[in-house]
Amino acid sequence: MAKMTSIQMKRLLEDKLKNPEYSIVYKRDDDAVRIEWKESQEGMTVSLPNVISKYNERGEDAVDEIVEHINEALKIMNETQHLKGMEKQIFPVLRSPSFPTETNAGKKLIYKDHTAETRVFYALDLGKSYRLIDEELLNEEDWSRERLDEIATFNIRSLTYEPKVDQVAGNDFYFLATQDGYDASRILNEAFLEERLANAKGELTVAVPHQDVLILGDIQNKAGYDILAQMTMKFFADGRIPITSLPFVYENKKLEPVFILAKNKPENK
Repeated sequence: MAKMTSIQMKRLLEDKLKNPEYSIVYKRDDDAVRIEWKESQEGMTVSLPNVISKYNERGEDAVDEIVEHINEALKIMNETQHLKGMEKQIFPVLRSPSFPTETNAGKKLIYKDHTAETRVFYALDLGKSYRLIDEELLNEEDWSRERLDEIATFNIRSLTYEPKVDQVAGNDFYFLATQDGYDASRILNEAFLEERLANAKGELTVAVPHQDVLILGDIQNKAGYDILAQMTMKFFADGRIPITSLPFVYENKKLEPVFILAKNKPENK
């Protein structure tokens, strides 16, 4: 398969995204393509190097998959959504603090701080995609932020929790990767973390390197921290929506980055 340039990929995307109501602009400085509705100017930006990388791995099927996601996202942007009657489809989503707090159309997203490394946004699940909830949508329903958070927190507890277990160098690691879009969000289920803490033989660590995985580590020796750090960094680098490469220690119902605690650990611990 011949190596594809950014211009060639731009042309391929334009060919597959044929819609007279779309505006497609090449952003040379970012090596990206911006696809938006001509009328509302709402849309999304796609990194061409990322698409080319997926094309090199899987061929044109990967591009078709991305085009399907783009069309679905744009379709949702062009529809009117309501929260009332959709309560069971509202979930919290974890993002890094650098994640934009406004939409491209300038609407302010609803979020709350979680840790120094994470923030909680709120999503209205629409099946194949979701919409992040903004102030305008919340105000239309006359909902408070507290009500939104309460509903989302309740819904995250209703999801399945069946982690896969892997033992490495005397340490137990648990992986949640259901690919439902809310794997990292499960870190917000305090009852789940408390249950894991009660059953831990050593120190309980939690990592959310990207949106589609939650890693819990029952760390029972020094080697466990090195393994956890390497594991988290690898997942962070590979994730479609990265969050943080820093794992946390969970104790006293709080999450503290491992590197902060490591400085205070006695040498013989």
